[in-house]
Amino acid sequence: MSSENAAGNEDAEPTVDRAQDRPVWDVVVVGAGPAGASAAYAAAVAGRKVLLLEKAELPRYKTCGGGIIGPSRDALPPGFDLPLRDRVHAVTFTLNGKLSRTRRSRTMLFGLVNRPEFDNALVESAVKAGAEVRTGVTVSRVEQHGPAVPDRRTVAVVLSGEDEPVLARAVVGADGSASRIGAHVGVKAEQVDLGLEAEIPVPDSVAEDWAGRVLVDWGPLPGSYGWVFPKGDTLTVGVIAARGDGAATKRYLDDFIGRLGLAGFEPRISSGHLTRCRADDSPLSRGRVLVCGDAAGLLEPWTREGISFALRSGRLAGEWAVRIAEAHDAVDARRQALNYAFAVKAGLGVEMGVGRRLLRIYARRPGLFHAALTGFRPAWNVFARFTRGATSLAEVVRVHPVARRALDAFDRREAEREGRETGEAERGADTADGSRDGVVGVAAGATPQKGARADRRSEDENGGRPGGESGDNGGESDGGTATRRSA
Repeated sequence: MSSENAAGNEDAEPTVDRAQDRPVWDVVVVGAGPAGASAAYAAAVAGRKVLLLEKAELPRYKTCGGGIIGPSRDALPPGFDLPLRDRVHAVTFTLNGKLSRTRRSRTMLFGLVNRPEFDNALVESAVKAGAEVRTGVTVSRVEQHGPAVPDRRTVAVVLSGEDEPVLARAVVGADGSASRIGAHVGVKAEQVDLGLEAEIPVPDSVAEDWAGRVLVDWGPLPGSYGWVFPKGDTLTVGVIAARGDGAATKRYLDDFIGRLGLAGFEPRISSGHLTRCRADDSPLSRGRVLVCGDAAGLLEPWTREGISFALRSGRLAGEWAVRIAEAHDAVDARRQALNYAFAVKAGLGVEMGVGRRLLRIYARRPGLFHAALTGFRPAWNVFARFTRGATSLAEVVRVHPVARRALDAFDRREAEREGRETGEAERGADTADGSRDGVVGVAAGATPQKGARADRRSEDENGGRPGGESGDNGGESDGGTATRRSA
């Protein structure tokens, strides 16, 4: 896919480096996913000369459930026509395949899209705003100093297999979780997860049973969960868990598909993907280069939802890239980059902080979450409001004292537990026959604790059973009903 600037933006032609007659773009965006397309749109709609680079040909597949929650919808360009494949009004929750319970809503909770269609539509919006797109090009690196850079206001974007780099006044890196631009900036990941997914075509009889309903399964691995998202004649089935035991995650997916009765259907696509959440002190810029979306490690740590974070951070990156492009010296460029980082951290960063806290609780007590969402109406109402975009995780904690106190209490217990385990490990090392590495002592000191945690986890999950099996009379406050339904 390659497009020239829109007719309504004819003046948005790149300037020329007179020394070598090379065009200099105001903003170059690397990566044409939701983050990159949003950045390109934001910069182009401001009237700037924008080039969007993508290594694949569009449309292209992306490992992703394709759920469009309220914050994603609200961050779309004005007038954007969402290519929805289904509208979700019900969620079935299971706890590792057990205690199935379905919650329903009279109003739509969120929508489902196929990523190739959705991403391509976003790119077309950027093109209509005036951006130019080049596909089939791979960015190998960016340079802000050296012979390829004509002056201090310019960044050189080096393309594989091409002699001349692309020149820009500002660069936005939106090239995914394995981002080369992110490596240039120095992005650091605090949490890395492996997502596995299968796109499974199903007959009409099966598709009809899933229409308008998704499944969320709280998984057997710490912090894991699975999902089924219906999209017409295809079910998107996936699981996600912490990276480190890919074989266990693959077994979870196979077991999940098997107990859903879908093992007999041949997947059209089977894929995997690593998601990376940024550390709190991870940079978001370097010189005239910004990063956003997956390239910046911006996604919700508990659910690993990334589309809304990509759209919102991409829009911010595009807006501040315009300001950086206008900066006449390094001091001004740095000021604008810091403003971008502040905007990201003040909004998305706060949400990520709450998500991290929720993940820590969920990883230890998934049964608690299942019991709350299936047996406690206020918890379901919060979930529904969150998916619709009527609230955020950060707002829930800020507004609801009970939620805030519960998180604070758990954080204190976690700190105390970690302190006890650290002390026991140190004592075990001190008594390990004088061994220099103390491995035997640490293992001996840690083993009883692991067993105790496993016992407590089992008790927690069993303790969640009454909530999961309670009567189906806990609907939403707006009149939704909850009914039992087999997954």
